[in-house]
Amino acid sequence: MKTNILFMGSSEYSLFILENLATRFPITLVATQPDKQVGRGKKIEPSLIKNKAGELNIPVTQPNKLAEEPFWEALESSVIDLIIVAAYGKILPKKLLEFPKFGCLNVHASVLPRWRGASPIQAAILNGDQQTGVTIIKMDEGIDTGPILSTKSIELLTGETSETLALNLSKIGSELLIDTLPGYLDGKIKPQPQSDLGATYSGLIKKEDGLLDFSQSAGDLEKKIRAYNPWPVCFMEWKKEHLRIYQAKVSNEKQLNQCQHGIKNKYPSIGTSSNDLILIEVQPSGKKRIDGKAFLNGARNWLN
Repeated sequence: MKTNILFMGSSEYSLFILENLATRFPITLVATQPDKQVGRGKKIEPSLIKNKAGELNIPVTQPNKLAEEPFWEALESSVIDLIIVAAYGKILPKKLLEFPKFGCLNVHASVLPRWRGASPIQAAILNGDQQTGVTIIKMDEGIDTGPILSTKSIELLTGETSETLALNLSKIGSELLIDTLPGYLDGKIKPQPQSDLGATYSGLIKKEDGLLDFSQSAGDLEKKIRAYNPWPVCFMEWKKEHLRIYQAKVSNEKQLNQCQHGIKNKYPSIGTSSNDLILIEVQPSGKKRIDGKAFLNGARNWLN
C-alpha cells in the first residue's frame, strides 16, 4: 500500500534524511521555511531543502504560518498519510499533528528525554556529553515528549563541532528512520511512552549568544566555540568590532590575566578564569576566515 508522505525540514541536518528517505519511500510533498535574505547584499536564496526537493522532483510548500490556507490545500490535495519532521524549526499545531492517518514522526537529534527542544546538537557539545544519538518519536503536543519508536546512541568524537555532529547524526537518523518505518506502518513497532525522568531541555539559540565571556573557564569557552560552529559563530570584541572565532584550543598553562591578550606558539591567546585560550582560526570583521598565525601578521596591535 502506498503511503503519501509529507517531509518537513529546513536545515542541513534535514538534508541527508530527505535524500536517503526518498530512495526508499515515495515523498509526495516537502515543506520547508520560506526563502531568506543571506549575506550583506541581502540576496534571496532558497533553502538547501527546497533545492534538494527540486532535484528529486518533489513539490515544495513554504508556508509562513502552518495555519494558512494554501498550506492546508496542498496537504489535502496530496492526501497525506504520514508526516516526517526533521529540524523543521516550528512547532506543529494540534490540528496538523492529528491530520495524517499515521500521525507525525520526528527524527530528533538526541537520545530522549535528554535534550528535548530546539538545539539538542549544540547542547550536547556545550555540556561535554560523552554520548548522544537520534530518537524517532510519534509527536504529541509537548516539546519532544511523544512516545518513542526507536533510538540509536553514538559516542561524541573529540573536537566535534555542531556542523560535523549534525552531519553524522543526519546519516544515523536517516538509516534509523528507514529501518523503523516499515514496522511502524504495518503495526509491528508500537510507540512506547517516554519517561520524564532525567529530561533536559535545549532552547533557541540567538545570534548574540555567541559573545564569549572570558570570566568563564577556557574549557567551557572552547566547547562553546565548537557548539556554535557554524552558527551563530562565537565572537569577541576587538578594535570596536567583532572578531569571530571558529576554532580554539585550551592552553596547558595560565600566563594571562582574565581578558588579557597574549601570544602562544605564534597564535593569539587570551586570558580566562582558568587556563589561557589559544585562538586557532578567526575571522576579522569584513574579512575571510584565517589561521590565527596569519591573523597576527596583520594585527600588530593585538597585545596593546
